Amino acid sequence: MSAHDHHLDGHLPHEPEKATLEGRNKILGFWLFLGAETVLFGTLFAAFIALRHQTLDGPTPDHLFELPMVFAATMILLVSSLASVFAVQALHQHKVKAMIVWLIITILLGLSFLGLEIYEFNTYVSEGHKLTTSAFSSSFYTLVGFHGAHVAFGVLWIGLLIAQIFKKGLTVVTAPKIYVSAIYWHFIDVVWVFIFTVVYLMGKVG
Repeated sequence: MSAHDHHLDGHLPHEPEKATLEGRNKILGFWLFLGAETVLFGTLFAAFIALRHQTLDGPTPDHLFELPMVFAATMILLVSSLASVFAVQALHQHKVKAMIVWLIITILLGLSFLGLEIYEFNTYVSEGHKLTTSAFSSSFYTLVGFHGAHVAFGVLWIGLLIAQIFKKGLTVVTAPKIYVSAIYWHFIDVVWVFIFTVVYLMGKVG
């Protein structure tokens, strides 16, 4: 029996995402992709740090940032990361329904985070903090907005994977996709922790 036939009789291995060479290669390739993403985000962080005091006549970070709202968004994203951990645990236990529930929770929390970010951006724009207001505003929206785009992509990606699970079930082909989506979600959560620290906390303390 080949690895691809395991799902036909219900006997999936404990870690189905690593049951085939293709699955292991997908995981390895995705880690390499995240390495490139790390370099890209590192460049955006460096640009922001260099430009964060260049506010011209626009509002300053201390005037703009509301830490309670940003902290709430941070907690939402961290809890969503925990939900994705539970989804992977359910994957390893072959509990498809539980896995889907945790993935849906991850999506809902991700959407909540995006809702807060959109509200935040709208508030800043109303206070004169637009993309072209200053070097600080341009670097801020580029960094935080780029992360938000990653969150939106992750929400869409996980949603499509849920649809694929409903259609094809949990197999050694679909399992690696769920696993790498969880890695991706953890990555954007870690990036946000750095954004919360470098952008918002440093912005409030100067």
